[in-house]
Amino acid sequence: MSETEFDLIVIGGGPGGYYCAIRAAQLGLKTACVEGRGTLGGTCLNVGCIPSKALLHSSELVHETGDNFAKMGISVGDVSVDVAKMLDYKQGVIDSNTQGIEFLFKKNKVAWLKGYGKITGKGQVEVSGESEGTYKAKNIVIATGSDVAVPPFVELDEERIVSSTGALELKEVPKKMVVIGAGVIGLELGSVWHRLGAEVSVIEYLDQITPGMDGEICKTFQRTLKKQGLDFTLGAAVQSVDKGERLTVNYKLRKDDSEHSMECDVVLVATGRKPYTEGLGLDDMGIELDNRGRIVVDQHFKTRLDGCYAIGDVIAGPMLAHKAEDEGGAVAEIIAGQAGHVNYDVIPSVIYTSPEVAAVGKTEEQLKEEGRAYKVGKFPFMGNGRAKANLVADGFVKILADKETDRILGCHIMGPAAGDLIHEVCVAMEFGAAAEDLARTCHAHPTFSEAVREAALACGDGAIHA
Repeated sequence: MSETEFDLIVIGGGPGGYYCAIRAAQLGLKTACVEGRGTLGGTCLNVGCIPSKALLHSSELVHETGDNFAKMGISVGDVSVDVAKMLDYKQGVIDSNTQGIEFLFKKNKVAWLKGYGKITGKGQVEVSGESEGTYKAKNIVIATGSDVAVPPFVELDEERIVSSTGALELKEVPKKMVVIGAGVIGLELGSVWHRLGAEVSVIEYLDQITPGMDGEICKTFQRTLKKQGLDFTLGAAVQSVDKGERLTVNYKLRKDDSEHSMECDVVLVATGRKPYTEGLGLDDMGIELDNRGRIVVDQHFKTRLDGCYAIGDVIAGPMLAHKAEDEGGAVAEIIAGQAGHVNYDVIPSVIYTSPEVAAVGKTEEQLKEEGRAYKVGKFPFMGNGRAKANLVADGFVKILADKETDRILGCHIMGPAAGDLIHEVCVAMEFGAAAEDLARTCHAHPTFSEAVREAALACGDGAIHA
């Protein structure tokens, strides 16, 4: 096999793509990954998950220092924020992660084809860029991810009217920021800049924040964020953003069609993402898209083109890095002749604000809609000794279980380390566990995880500490 021939070519070096490439190489396939960005890791590592978590961590420490330290008897001077140094720290985190992926490629002998890929025939990819040329492969996986979905009423400049990318690069703390969209990205980045000193107002078209999440969590989460200082205008349709010395966001309230406006220094457009499929040659190859621009695949990730697969944000399902990773591993195993599989019923989601919000499985609203008999076990972090000691007792754990079998159907957590706590429930659900199984599992004391056990106990005879 020549240097231009491979068993597998993956187009896209984000979480789904690089994971797929490494897994395929581990399984003995000669593998290449096409990536045109100067670094590997895609949106997630470069301008998404990783840098946003770095800034969330920094901003939460600012809050701890300025507020909670005094409550714990720790005296410090005035807290100041050096945005330039904070951005340098963030960039250092990005660099260490992206360089780590490059090291893993070398370790696993994955060829990095630097450039942008276009499918020009069955088993054929044309690369434009540093690694320009035509490459052949027995199989192709499309893992090109997603891009910012920009509504027609606004034009990004990534300086004052910004997407998540620009919001991670602001050179100073704005006096006032308006966030359009109350989803994960808007609330995370809005929280960052609010903690650093900005006045933040969130405008959302729907009548609740974080659409799709458990209703009880949504309401409690909004109250908590409002208590922290974020302002919310729900049920509002933004009409335009006018540029002047300051920005003016014009919107209508859906309930009465009344017109309103709000001035600010920065507008963060956080209205979602769309599949990135431009320039791939899909039309020419007869690869079908659905009505939302996503590549249509079968249950084994196959497209209509023989030997061509697609994973991650370009296909149906939640746009989550770990969902893409699971699909990348599964399709690599399928191509290698194994039985790759993704359990879409057990894919957790996390909002990395403070407190964190995490969920897996069914919401209470979904179970009601299905007409399924269920029971609810809840436990507040106010009853958790570790949470109270750490001054992070906002929130609760909510477990939903089948009324007859006690099998866990879903879990929703708002509170400290929710993004980590959710995974013991994920493991339990993967093995078909009952709430009682979780309740009878010994949990170390004092830990936040005891709140999960107590919620499981509440599905039965009742929690001990509630």
